[in-house]
Amino acid sequence: MIPVSAGGGRALVYLLAALLLIGMGAALGVWQAEKHYRPKLDDANAQLASCKGARGNLESLATEQGLKLGELVLAGNERQARAEQALKEAAARAQDDFAAANRLQQERTGGDQCAAATAIIDQELGL
Repeated sequence: MIPVSAGGGRALVYLLAALLLIGMGAALGVWQAEKHYRPKLDDANAQLASCKGARGNLESLATEQGLKLGELVLAGNERQARAEQALKEAAARAQDDFAAANRLQQERTGGDQCAAATAIIDQELGL
C-alpha cells in the first residue's frame, strides 16, 4: 500500500462517505419514484390495453359498415335500373292507350256530351 498522510486520508474518507451518501440518496430517490409511479404506470398500461382492444373492435365495425354501405349502393343502383326498365315497358304498353285517348279527343261530336262520350267509347271498344 501507498502510505497516506493523515490529512490526505481524512479527505479520502470524507470523499468516500460523500459518495456513499449520494449513492444511498439516489437509491432512495429511485425507490420512492418507483413506489409513486408504479400504480400510475400500471393503470396507464391497463388503459392502453383497453384502448387497443376498443380500436380493433372499431376497425372491424368500420370495415363491416363499409361493406354493408357498398352493398346498399349496389342494391340501390340495381333498383334504379329495374325502375327505369319498368318505366320504359310501361310507356311502351301505354302507347296504344294514349293513341286511343288522342283519337277520342280529336273526334268532333255534337249534342249531349255524355251521349257523345258514351258513343265514342263504345265505338273505340267495338261495341
